[in-house]
Amino acid sequence: MAILVAIFTGLAVLAIILLFFMMGTGTPHEEIVRKRFEAVQRAERRGDLSLGLQLVRDELLSDVPALNKLLVRWDWAARLQSYIEQSGVRSKPGKILLLSLVLAAGAYLVVAALLHIFWVALAAGIMGGAIPMSVVAFKRNRRFKLFEKHFPEALDLLSRAVRAGHAITTGLEMVSKELQEPVSGEFRETFEEQNFGLPLRDALLNFTERVPLLDVRFFVTAMLIQKETGGNLAEILDNLARVIRDRFRIRGDVRTRTAQGRMTAGILIALPPIMMFLLNSVNPTYMKPLFQESLGHWMLLLAGVLQVVGSILLWKIVHIEV
Repeated sequence: MAILVAIFTGLAVLAIILLFFMMGTGTPHEEIVRKRFEAVQRAERRGDLSLGLQLVRDELLSDVPALNKLLVRWDWAARLQSYIEQSGVRSKPGKILLLSLVLAAGAYLVVAALLHIFWVALAAGIMGGAIPMSVVAFKRNRRFKLFEKHFPEALDLLSRAVRAGHAITTGLEMVSKELQEPVSGEFRETFEEQNFGLPLRDALLNFTERVPLLDVRFFVTAMLIQKETGGNLAEILDNLARVIRDRFRIRGDVRTRTAQGRMTAGILIALPPIMMFLLNSVNPTYMKPLFQESLGHWMLLLAGVLQVVGSILLWKIVHIEV
């Protein structure tokens, strides 16, 4: 136990030192240049870049050179960076990973010092390390929901711009100026990519990668088909906006009808830890074998695993995809 505590303490100190050196961020101008080059690189990875450009550069995944060299070797680091960017959090993957390491080591050391139970301390460390990515996932989900809510407004504005005789690129610029975030930001980036020199097709495909929603894929597919075969683009956008609004309304109806089930699932998930805390407060002697006996440690571990499995099953039952 002492060796494990020493190892986790060393890792925590090392992570804090590395995190201190990573606190600096680039200037806004560097951020704009980086995003524009990323757009070209996305098209290169698909193999359909029609500019004839071959951009060779290293993606900076961490401000720490050693950690950056380690991350660029793994494919999942680039996917992690895209996931973080989709949440709107302006942090590099290296900073998120180091913060997770610091929280995991800190939670483990605190629980180990208080309870002296390895498995409970390990579970606390895992939960502490999952906090940064949980925050990123929460912000990503909230950002996508806000995007879905205002996306039909963007399609209506784009349709009116096309009917007024404007080019589709001008319509993209109008959406980026008139609507609120995150819709305006994504359309602004699409407009800037094609304005920078990227073909409109590649800029739209990059749009689907930054916002991997079904509605966005419908929009980009309709745009690309209309560009190749022709047709009334304004009517297509109007119909698409109506379909998206109907899906959004049906989703609200489903959430209303499953509200009781979701509340029941939340109560069932929260009941075991709350009861354990109350019993330990009222009668500590009754709960003492769980924390002092080796069999009790295994029972706590099994209870935690079953709690996670049950939470996942309950979430799958009450979550209906529309």
